[in-house]
Amino acid sequence: MAAHRLDMLRGRRVLLTGHSGFKGGWLALWLRRIGAKVVAVSLPPTSAPTLHESAGIDAAVDGRFADIRDQAAFDAAVGGYDAELVIHMAAQALVRPSYDNPVETFATNVVGTAVVLDAARRMPSLRAAIIVTSDKCYENNEWVWGYRESDPMGGSDPYSASKGCAELVAAAYRRSYFSEPGGPRLATVRAGNVFGGGDWAVDRLVPDLVRAARSGVPVAIRNPASIRPWQHVLEPLHGYLMLASALLSDGDQFAGGWNFGPDPDAVVDVGTLVALVCDAWGPGAPRVLFGVPGEGPHEANVLRLDTTKARTMLGWRPQLDLETSVRMTIDWYRAHAAGRTDMRAFTDVQIDRFLAVSERTGQQSEPVSGRVVKCA
Repeated sequence: MAAHRLDMLRGRRVLLTGHSGFKGGWLALWLRRIGAKVVAVSLPPTSAPTLHESAGIDAAVDGRFADIRDQAAFDAAVGGYDAELVIHMAAQALVRPSYDNPVETFATNVVGTAVVLDAARRMPSLRAAIIVTSDKCYENNEWVWGYRESDPMGGSDPYSASKGCAELVAAAYRRSYFSEPGGPRLATVRAGNVFGGGDWAVDRLVPDLVRAARSGVPVAIRNPASIRPWQHVLEPLHGYLMLASALLSDGDQFAGGWNFGPDPDAVVDVGTLVALVCDAWGPGAPRVLFGVPGEGPHEANVLRLDTTKARTMLGWRPQLDLETSVRMTIDWYRAHAAGRTDMRAFTDVQIDRFLAVSERTGQQSEPVSGRVVKCA
């Protein structure tokens, strides 16, 4: 089963960036549960609450703080750590703030990626590196079908363009430094719109709904008809870990770009996801104002990913339906709001629950070689 395959990461030396963030925090805890030896580098959290604080991430891994835009500071934080696997997740991860701070977005997502890759290529024991970008790295033509890994990079806004640029940086490093026979291999991964417990970012749909439920202040939904590939945070992270295992065992076949998106029934419009959140919340659900007029920056209306490559070559596929994903997420926020003191244990239980589903559904254990309800 898939859980056994992830055991390949047990005891491995891993350098993880972005552990103070949402996805990075979940991955740090998952790597710890597997038994990897993790050194994690990121910026310190700048607001509260955070998953980093709630789940005690720094107590779970060897956490260090540095700015990935500063090569000297990053190298000093890494401190000569000789990792076998590097997973780069640190990023400016929001579309709307990229309009306000485009230079910072490009510096973090493009220069920062080069800084991390440059540190990785100098590690004597390195076997694999994974760079996390975004589904928004593709030139978006508003197609109704999913984007494939071979489609061109692009981006109409600073965030999306910065992720396309990060892909180009990774491709240049792959060809220049990660292609020697028997040497380490480099992959990039692109996921859809991810949600889950512990995300408090502004201008993300689920955190905005959680804040509205807690405050009683209605949240305005600008584009309820926009279609997105929604998925629980554990879905793409599972793919990243499966890919890491594959790279470590047979890197040549698994270098390159990979999509990790949801099943078609989870590619729904914003209004549908809002309705699922309201239903899962029950009494005290957030109040929502749909289609509030007002100007905002350009955002894609339709975005889908084709995950045929990951399904065929890795044997990966989504494990949770959309309703279950939403209910797990709301359960996490409810536990946090109730003052539960050990949110790390609660988060660990959700990881175990996900792996139990994976075991029951018979997730393939080895890669394949060579191939709307209205809310009040």
